[in-house]
Amino acid sequence: MSPDLLLSPAAEPALKHQLQPWAHQTTAGFTVRGLRSPATGKPVIHFIHGNGYSGLVYEHLLQPLLEHADLVISDIQGHGESDHGGSFKGWNATALLCEEALREVRKSYLDAKGEPMPVHGLGHSFGAVMTTLMMANAPTLFRQSVLLDPVLFTPPMLRLMAVSSSVGLWKRNAMASRARKRRAHWSDARQAFEYFHQRGIFKGWDDRCLQSYVNHGLKPVKEGGLTLRCEPERESELFATYPRGLWRAVKKVRTPTHLIYGQRTYPFVGKSVARWQAMDPALTVDESPGGHCFMLEYPEQTAERVLNRLAL
Repeated sequence: MSPDLLLSPAAEPALKHQLQPWAHQTTAGFTVRGLRSPATGKPVIHFIHGNGYSGLVYEHLLQPLLEHADLVISDIQGHGESDHGGSFKGWNATALLCEEALREVRKSYLDAKGEPMPVHGLGHSFGAVMTTLMMANAPTLFRQSVLLDPVLFTPPMLRLMAVSSSVGLWKRNAMASRARKRRAHWSDARQAFEYFHQRGIFKGWDDRCLQSYVNHGLKPVKEGGLTLRCEPERESELFATYPRGLWRAVKKVRTPTHLIYGQRTYPFVGKSVARWQAMDPALTVDESPGGHCFMLEYPEQTAERVLNRLAL
C-alpha cells in the first residue's frame, strides 16, 4: 500500500471508534489513561504496550481480538494519553500501578451475577514484563496470559545492571543513550512515515502498523508539526532501569502462560525463555517469524496465535 493511501483518513482502522477512553488517578499522584470496549459479557483481554509506544500503535493486532473478547488497553506513565507524572516510578512500581488501574477498570465488566468477568493478560516487550510482574504480585488477577517477546533479562545481565547502577553507569547504557538522542519532531505525517520506514526497530514492520505508530505514537504541537507522545527522556528512563527481583517474580507465576518470541529477536530473550521453561515445564512457548516487534510485522497472524492459545 502506498503512503498516499496509508495517510488517508479512510485507511485508519475502526478500532479507536469502537472503544471509549478511561482514566485512573493513581496512588502515585498522576493519571493513567487508556481505551476500553463497552462491556458485552465476553472475557476481557488486558493489553500493555512496549517502551516508547502506546496501545493503539498495535491496533491491527488488537482489532481481530475484539471480535472474541472485550478489550482494555493501558498506556503507562508518560506514554499515549497518560500523564508524564514526573520521574519514572520504576518497573516494579509501574506493574503495581497497572494492577491498580486494571482492578478499577474491570469493575465495568461483570457477569450476570455481578462477578468480575475473567481477564486475560497480553503484553509486548516491556508490557509483557509488566504482565509477568502483575501475575507474580496477584496470582488470581488473570485467568491466563500471552507474552509477546518479553524483555526478560538474564541473571548475568541483571547483575551487570545492578553493579552499573550502583556507580551511576547503567543510565548511560547504549539503548538509553540512543533513546535520549532520538529525533522528536517532524513537519507532518508524511515526513515522519518516510523517516521511520524500514529504519532501525521499524525494519520489517507492516506499513499499516507503521502508520499506526505515526497516528498514535506522535502528536501535533501548537507551533506546527508533530512530536513524540513518549518523550525521548522517558523512553531512555525505561532503558536505564530494570525490574528488581525479576526471576524471583517469574518463579511465583502460577497463571497459565504462553510465550511467543521472534526468530530474530534479541539473543537474550531466547536464553531467558529456555531458563523459564526449565523452571516451569507448564510454560508453553512458540516462535514467530520476525524480530522483537513481530506482532507489528505480522499483526493478523499474531492475533490468530493469541486467540488460538486463549481459546476465546
